[in-house]
Amino acid sequence: MNVNRLAQRASSLRLAAITLAENMRNGSFKSLYRGQGIEFSDVREYLNGDNVRSIDWNVTARMGRPFIKQYEEDRELSVFLILDCSRSMELGSDVTRLSLAQEASALLLLACEHNAGAMGAVFFDGKIQFSCPPKAGRENSMMILSKLDKIDSIPESEKSDGSVLSNAITGAAKLLKKRSLVFILSDFRSSRWEKPFARLAQKHDVVALRITDPSDSELPEIGTIPFYDAESKKKSLFPTLSRRFKAQWREANQKRSEQWKDFCSKHGAFPLSISTQEDAVSTLQRFFKQKARF
Repeated sequence: MNVNRLAQRASSLRLAAITLAENMRNGSFKSLYRGQGIEFSDVREYLNGDNVRSIDWNVTARMGRPFIKQYEEDRELSVFLILDCSRSMELGSDVTRLSLAQEASALLLLACEHNAGAMGAVFFDGKIQFSCPPKAGRENSMMILSKLDKIDSIPESEKSDGSVLSNAITGAAKLLKKRSLVFILSDFRSSRWEKPFARLAQKHDVVALRITDPSDSELPEIGTIPFYDAESKKKSLFPTLSRRFKAQWREANQKRSEQWKDFCSKHGAFPLSISTQEDAVSTLQRFFKQKARF
């Protein structure tokens, strides 16, 4: 992403975030407006059909007739972002995976701000680059957006090879003190993230945004090309004109995609794939609009 691209698109993203915020409020996520909260509000007389476990026995004994406790519903939405900034995210056909993930992250943050919710985040590559617990307020959202917009300007000496997705998920779980809506934006090209992911999804609503690229399934026919993995440092030769190689490449990607989607669904997370050829705004709006129907 070009430096300050998020700042340049701030106005259009804010307008899109208004619609997204409404769909987030009306969605089917369990962390949004979860019914009875934890804050005691008042007591009222018992009515036929009320849960007897809510009876306030002290007030009942004092008044000589049954009263039940009432609780104030906790309606604050807490949103947390886990953003992958590893080297594999720097690749892409039209735009980079990271550029798309940054834009999607900015949109989600602005939507959460519009809902007056608490926001937190963790950014990582081969190490944790930034993290903050959820906190409400414009000052906090602007701080996270500023960090988001400066990812491209991180000095090369401060970048780290590899991907600590598992550590980022584990760290996020420790920062979250209440049930939250968690977005993981990554290509999921990492290892050992499954167990912490499953644990996180048990306590929170998790949306897994897998950032994809057309090259994941189809490589351009440009002969035999050397391939260098910036994270693992492995080198290979890819015969892009070979029909057999192209079929194996396509099938391997399809298998990975299906396994990833099945794993997310099995553990109660919401899988969503976004291609670098798609628009983050329209894709997220369709996703939340669909959830709002249920």
